[in-house]
Amino acid sequence: MKKLILLCAAVTAFAFLSLSQAWAAPQTECPVMGGTINKELYVDYKGERVYFCCAGCPETFKKDPEKYMKKLRDEGVELEKVPAEAAPTEKKQ
Repeated sequence: MKKLILLCAAVTAFAFLSLSQAWAAPQTECPVMGGTINKELYVDYKGERVYFCCAGCPETFKKDPEKYMKKLRDEGVELEKVPAEAAPTEKKQ
């Protein structure tokens, strides 16, 4: 009986994780104004790249980034990771 319960729990967890990944969508809209993103306008924030529709949006984002990050997460947007060559390197002492 315990094995059956564990098996059901594992199957349920796997199904939930699969569905949550299926809901994630790439960013297509600006989190500030809602316009179509321009991939030349972006801010790298905590290892993720956030795109914007116009030149004023990055500054607005920087004033309260967590507000816009929450909005993107709530909408199921999966942001691109910052490319390794663009990520700042850690200073070794």
